[in-house]
Order: sequence, then C-alpha cells, then structure tokens
Amino acid sequence: MTVILITGAASGLGWAMARHWYQAGHSLVLADIDAESLVKREAELDDPQRVHVVTVDVTDRRDLERLIRETETTFGRLDLLVNNAGITHRSPAASTDPGVFRKVMAVDWQGPVELTQLALPLLRKSRGGIISIGSMAGWMPVPGRAGYCAAKSALTQFFEVLRLELEADGIHILMVYPSFLDTPIENNALGADGEKATHPRSTIGAMTSADEMARSIDQAFSRRKRWLLPEPVSRFGSLLWRLAPGLYLNAVRRRFAEDLV
Repeated sequence: MTVILITGAASGLGWAMARHWYQAGHSLVLADIDAESLVKREAELDDPQRVHVVTVDVTDRRDLERLIRETETTFGRLDLLVNNAGITHRSPAASTDPGVFRKVMAVDWQGPVELTQLALPLLRKSRGGIISIGSMAGWMPVPGRAGYCAAKSALTQFFEVLRLELEADGIHILMVYPSFLDTPIENNALGADGEKATHPRSTIGAMTSADEMARSIDQAFSRRKRWLLPEPVSRFGSLLWRLAPGLYLNAVRRRFAEDLV
C-alpha cells in the first residue's frame, strides 16, 4: 500500500493528483483549508478505507502536527508527501502591503518546509519521496509577482539543499516547475491591499490542464526525475532568462504590464 499526503487537495492540481493516484489504487490523505470542499471530495471518492481528509491551515504549526499524527494513526505510514498548497498575488512590489508578502511566504515556503520536517520520520521509515510544486516564477522574474517569485525561489533552494542532505536516507525529491495552469490559484490571487485581485491575470503560451499536469508529475516521479519543467514555455523562458536576459525582460514587461496597475 502506498500512502500519499497532498496539501491543497480540494481543488485544482491537488484534486487532479488525488483523482489520478486514487484511480491507480493508492491511499490518500487529502489536506486543505477549505473544509466544505474537502467533505465534497471525500464523498466523490467514497472509500473511507483509502481516503482520509484533514482540514489544515499550512501556516499553523499545530495543524501541521495534527496532520502528520492523523496520517500515522489512520494508515500507519507515509510514502509520498506532496507540497501543493499555494497562494499568489498580482500587484506591484512597491505598493503591496507587507502583509501580502508575509502571507504568500507563509503559505508557499514556510508551510511546506515545516510540514516536510514533521513528515521526515515517516518518510525515512518508508524510504519514500517528496514532491514540491514550484513555479517558473521561482526561476525568473515575473512582473507583479515579487512575493510569489521570492517564495517559490526560496522553496527551490530549500529543497535542493534538502535533496543533498537526504541522499543517504533514500528519500527521492521531485521539484515541479509549471508555468500557467488552468487552476483556481489565480482566481484567488491577492491584490496589493490583501483583498482578492480584481484584474485578470496575464499569461504566456497555452494553459495546461490540471489533469495533464497530474499525469506528467506521476510519470516524472515514477522515473525518479529530479526536476520537471513540463511545458515548452517554462523551458524556453528559463533558457531565455539565462542566455538573453534583456530579451526576456522586454517580453515580460510588455506581457505583464496590466499586472502593474
């Protein structure tokens, strides 16, 4: 039996991964801050022997401790931790309330870090794995996303160091770097004042479905890949930022101009 814990599991990519792994026969711990949606997801899967839901705020240490306790109590083990819960913002750095940056950093960096630390004893026993959902914004600057870029960059550096430190424990880490996914995360993006952003997001390239991304993540983890840049725009943008940063900056400056109002 493989036991998989997914944060942000009630919608978007988290729910797509949950459905994918449930259909493959795995047992799931679904964690999310949205209790109402979690109840609906539990009912959709309708197998209490293989599915356990936990309402969790990933910025609350006590919630994270309870999540790990319930995982061990329910299934006795943990084979894969998926750090998927996230939040973003669309606002200029200079005019964004500092509380927005604190919230984005707490959800996108501090939460995954603390949860991973708490999960390591179980993952060491199972010689399991960790999947963390980063972003191309963690590799290259995106206007209007200073806090999000900073959080995802910090996430990358933490887990790259952790990868080195866990080699002897046999714990495999996959970092995933999607670009633009068709998920609710952008619909709930924060504005400069901490309220929901009112202007639509800007994108580059085609949108990728959550189901397609879930399949790609499963394949990459099964093949023991260390990194997944699943879309061409992620790979091209990463190369352009490193080889021709001036061209990259000109392109994103034009494309994301509306996010700076």
